[in-house]
Amino acid sequence: MLSITWEADEMGNGIFKARENEEMIGVMRAHISGKIMTILHTEVDPAHEGKGIAHQLFDRMLVYARETHLDVVPRCPFVLAQFRKNPSLYLDIWKTKN
Repeated sequence: MLSITWEADEMGNGIFKARENEEMIGVMRAHISGKIMTILHTEVDPAHEGKGIAHQLFDRMLVYARETHLDVVPRCPFVLAQFRKNPSLYLDIWKTKN
């Protein structure tokens, strides 16, 4: 079963971790400063590519950003591509300027 958790340190660096049966199979790295969450990188283990893991990390990030009232700066190419596909879905959180 897939689980996705958020872990952050006191410096604002954080990571969404996708685990399946305790094995880490994907990550989305982020940094939070004030009310801005910058998404830096998304990566899925090659053995698990094509299973929608990156999309599930993306969906969890969206929920977290909205629940905590954060604006998102998508520096990660995957996240930026998702925002650009359907920009109207993300107007509430998409921060296009620093």
